[in-house]
Amino acid sequence: MTSRISTLSLLTLGFALGLSGCHTKEATQDAPAAGIAYPASQTVAISEQIHGVEVQDPYRWLEESSPETEDWVKRQQAFGEEYLAAIPNKQVVVDRITELWNFEKVGAPFEHGENRFIFRNNGLQSQNVLYVSEKGGAERVLLDPNTLSADGTVALSGVSVSGDGKTLAYGVSKSGSDWQEWAFIDVASGRKLADSLNWIKFSRAEWAHDNSGVYYSRYDAPAGGDILVDVNYNQKVYFHRIGEEQAKDTLVYERPDQPEWGFSSTVSDDGNFLLISVSVGTDSRNRFFYKPLKDKSLKVVELMSELEAEYQFLGNEGPVFYFKTDLDAPKGRIIAVDTRNPAKDNWRTLVPESQDPIAAVSIISEHLVVSYLHDVLGQLSIYNMDGVKREDVPLPGKGKIAGPYGKASKPYFYYIFNSYVQPQTIYKYDLNKGTNELFSAPKVSFNPDDYVSEQVFYTSKDGTRIPMLVSYKKGLKKDGNNPTLLYAYGGFSISMTPRFSPATIAWLDMGGIYAVPALRGGSEYGEEWHKAGMFGKKQNVFDDYFAAAEYLISENYTNSSKLGAYGRSNGGLLMGAAVTQRPDLFAAILPAVGVLDMLRFQKFTIGWAWTAEYGSADNAEDFPYLLAYSPYHNVKAQAYPATMVMTADHDDRVVPLHSFKFGAMLQAKQKGQAPVIMRIESKAGHGAGKPTSMQIAEFADIYAFLWQNFGLTLPTEL
Repeated sequence: MTSRISTLSLLTLGFALGLSGCHTKEATQDAPAAGIAYPASQTVAISEQIHGVEVQDPYRWLEESSPETEDWVKRQQAFGEEYLAAIPNKQVVVDRITELWNFEKVGAPFEHGENRFIFRNNGLQSQNVLYVSEKGGAERVLLDPNTLSADGTVALSGVSVSGDGKTLAYGVSKSGSDWQEWAFIDVASGRKLADSLNWIKFSRAEWAHDNSGVYYSRYDAPAGGDILVDVNYNQKVYFHRIGEEQAKDTLVYERPDQPEWGFSSTVSDDGNFLLISVSVGTDSRNRFFYKPLKDKSLKVVELMSELEAEYQFLGNEGPVFYFKTDLDAPKGRIIAVDTRNPAKDNWRTLVPESQDPIAAVSIISEHLVVSYLHDVLGQLSIYNMDGVKREDVPLPGKGKIAGPYGKASKPYFYYIFNSYVQPQTIYKYDLNKGTNELFSAPKVSFNPDDYVSEQVFYTSKDGTRIPMLVSYKKGLKKDGNNPTLLYAYGGFSISMTPRFSPATIAWLDMGGIYAVPALRGGSEYGEEWHKAGMFGKKQNVFDDYFAAAEYLISENYTNSSKLGAYGRSNGGLLMGAAVTQRPDLFAAILPAVGVLDMLRFQKFTIGWAWTAEYGSADNAEDFPYLLAYSPYHNVKAQAYPATMVMTADHDDRVVPLHSFKFGAMLQAKQKGQAPVIMRIESKAGHGAGKPTSMQIAEFADIYAFLWQNFGLTLPTEL
């Protein structure tokens, strides 16, 4: 779950934040499911009329921060841990993932002034470490987030270096929360400055051209006092001058008349403009404003004032601004806009829309370096600034490109290549020399040539052609009996491009297949692909996923007794739909940090922002389709596959009450013998910044749960 821009006591506040209707309370106790004595979950008979439809919500009390909820969480946590600990040979999986994970990881370098910065991880460090090389000298540690907490749960959430390379701004988040605290370090001495910025979410710190301070966006402190659940509105843009207290920061821009607007700011390379991208929730469209900085009397200019398309600022030559946009081009095009004559009729198309969507663009040394997606796989092309193609960059294989990373003032850029079976490798392309050189390749404890990642295509329910990448170890027989994990997302314009993980190799070593389809709702084929999985068309996403499972079965990769389903966040919603709509198709399902109550998600933290993707039950026209697929509201008494509902106590993006309510309902309604357990992490959030040890433990539990419920015994060695 993305956003562009503790639980609320609803039994105490009644329906102050709810939908209109009436309710009754009657405490009851559900009987234990057949064969398994689950931790007791009280029900409270709550019924309300929503747009004329009566809706039951018996586990709403789990939304409340109370001793009763805390006790329930502890009992469910212990029950899940006991189940997972009893699976034989799980430590073998932990050891193999750890072995595969233990290699040096290097990020693409970035340069400011005379200094070069780079992230490294020596293998099993909880968090990546930032190094600096001053004036071409030896690298030294500038910031080690592993020293910020004993257990690695304080994570680096962003860095920004001043243009002269002399000061580092960095954000940290605690226990996986989206809330950030920003601090500053003098690069030369390594000394931490006294400056501190708080109440920041979904914002970077962008340096002024004179290096005097940073622009950033923040919210007011949560009025309700519960920072993990209280709703976030009214983001504002501030300027912080180094050496001053945050209370003295200058308010640069706000829109109290538009509480849902979010602001992402940057400063043009020439220092003449503050550029403000204005978003509404997670809508992929945005408005674009700018503020001239040389003349303080000039106000913010609304260059693109309508919410009609995406406008991604790329750079400028004086008053001419360059953008990537999908206006009249769902797969993207690159345009030039002269701010002196900003009417649309005067916009110039430099790189027109093609059959492949644009994934990323950077201006490097008077060139447009464009990353495309061709059937989910990366391609890289270079154009002159007038839009004439110079060349296509040869890639080392079929996989994902991250980047390009570079600066307009430098004649080279970096990009990262990887696939599901090939670890991240960094290349440096020099525009002057025309060379494409290996910069950094990891030394791993496996041979990528021993594995296969093949692309297949299948047909969804309505005839739509869907790509899927299927990875496995060479020599695997397609006999219809292979343990298979089907991972997917399908939403928010996020593309499921190949992503290497050491844990995936461990799964393949176990004899498993790892499959990832590119469902509608993402942007693998541009904005039209995204729109085909939004609002009332969300069922297309679910149907695409079910068709992927049916393809894997029909093509003899696996069968339903060996097929596992896994997804996170919006993908956790997908898993909830898999549980409630096609329980026959899977042996085990893992909804992780999922949006599972589609009638109330907008009531908590940043959930209101997702109405741009899902719609809202507050609207009569959206309510029917949301109720039709809302996982929590569609659990009925029947046999379900083994289910592990996964969440974390500090998830302030998709608050854990979704998982709590869904897990309780599923345990109560389970009529089969398969287990329904909760895996609830402590001091963790939605996923970002999770320490290495916690990631390894999570993958091991996932694999062990799947293996156990495939009716298999984990190997004694890998």
